[in-house]
Formats: sequence, structure tokens, C-alpha cells
Amino acid sequence: MDKLVEREDATRNPLVAAPALAIQFFLIPLAVVGIAVTVYVGLRTLLTDSRTAQDYLTEVRNGGSDRRWPAAYELSRLMADPKVRADPALGPELVKAFDETPDSDARVKRYLALAIGRLDPPLPPHAIEQLTRAIESADDETRISAIWALGSSGDASVVPRLISLYDSPDQGVRKMAVYALGALPGDSQLPTLRAALQDSVHDVRWNAAVALARKGSRDGVPVLQQMLDRDYVERAVTRAVRQDEDADPIADVMISGLRAAATLKDESLKPSVTSLSRSDRSMKVRQAALEALKVIG
Repeated sequence: MDKLVEREDATRNPLVAAPALAIQFFLIPLAVVGIAVTVYVGLRTLLTDSRTAQDYLTEVRNGGSDRRWPAAYELSRLMADPKVRADPALGPELVKAFDETPDSDARVKRYLALAIGRLDPPLPPHAIEQLTRAIESADDETRISAIWALGSSGDASVVPRLISLYDSPDQGVRKMAVYALGALPGDSQLPTLRAALQDSVHDVRWNAAVALARKGSRDGVPVLQQMLDRDYVERAVTRAVRQDEDADPIADVMISGLRAAATLKDESLKPSVTSLSRSDRSMKVRQAALEALKVIG
């Protein structure tokens, strides 16, 4: 009986229990954290991709069907880096890979078009020819990517071909054609841009107003005024704001309108810009409005 009492007292002794508590509440969680950090560092090491643009281009040409389009996608992203674009051999090889890719491989085709569009003008030989051919593709996304690339080319010779695309029943094609026409030099596209202000699709009208502002034309000011009206834009934009992404399509439209207003320096838009700078619910819109006010004066 005495031995039993002694064992119970020893179990209840806090000095005896302290090492067990330390292991339970400190050492074990610390070990778990250590394992988690080790796993994270290992995964980061595995996921870190140090491949160059040339490596991706080689994979686009020689990889399997399940590897070519991811390589083309990564290549299009890399082309946003001026250091990557500085490689003089890359442009011609991109155009050659684009030409060699069959139309049936639509994902590779569209990402290569985006990559070519990110090249600094002037584009390599045959690039305009290949992109112009691609706007006849049966794949709508490939057509839109090729139109965007032509708009980024700086080559005014493609303007007549892009003007003809405004007759397309596809609103995505019309929207991108209007954007591209606004990005290209010259004034021959102004009648088409003015006509697009009356388009049935909001995005097309907005692109037309911004394009005209880039051309120094005030014809799109009424549409820009609508782009600066949050209530109007919220009714027009049907794309939902995703909580898991830092994207706000409503704010994007308003910021585009603010930048166009700054380009024009139109006094009639100043009250709307001022109001947005003070009270809009989006901090990004407020910041863009403040920047526009600095330009408008």
C-alpha cells in the first residue's frame, strides 16, 4: 500500500512531470515545424525553374504534346522581360516555330503569337505574314492572340486588314481589333474607331473610346464619362470579382477610363475624376484618379 502511495505522489510531482510537458508542448511542435520547413524548401527547390527562353523554345519544337503548350506559355511570360527580348536570335526562331506549329495545335499557336507580340518592333521578317495568316484560324483564341500581336507590332501596313475584322460577328474579335487599331500609328482607322463607339457590346465601346483618346480625339469623351461612373460600370460588367485573385474587372474598366482622361486632359471629365479620387471604394481607382488629376491639372 505504501509503495502505491509513493508511486502516485511521484506521478503528481510537477518536477517529475515537467520533462514530459516540455516534450509535449515544445519539442514536438518544434520538430513538426522543422519537418514542414524542410518539406517546403525541398518543394521550392524542385519547383524552381531556371530554364531560359531558348530552352523553352527547344521544348516547344521537340517536346511531347503534353509539354509543348506549357513551354509555349512559359515562353510567352518570359518575353515580358526586356533582357530576354534583347537576344537577337530569339525573334526569328520564334517566328519559325510559329510557322512550323500546325493550326490544330491551338494552345501552342496562341502562346507563340503572344510571345511574338512582345518582341520589340520591328518584328522579324515574315512575322507579319504569319500573324496575318493566323487571324484566319478556326480557333477564336488564336485569332485574338494574333490580332493583339499585330497591334503590338507597330506596323501600320496591317491597319486595313484589322479594319475589316470589325465586321466580325464575334465580339471578342471586334474588341481586340479595336484595341489593336488604337495601338497602331496613323489616322486611317479613325472612322472605324468612331463607329465602334456605337457598338452593342460595352467592352468594344470602351476600347474604342480609349483608342480614340490615344489618338488625341475627343469623340469618345461621352463613353469615357460612362467608364468613370461606378454605378454604370457595375451594371455593365458581368464578370464576377474572384476573392482568391487580386483582380477587380470593374476597377480595371474605371482605371482605363481614368488613364484615357489623363491622356486627353479634357476639363469636362475633371469633376468625375476628382470625385473618384476622394470617395471611390477602390483604393486602386482612387490612386489612378489622383495620378490623372496631376496630369489634367
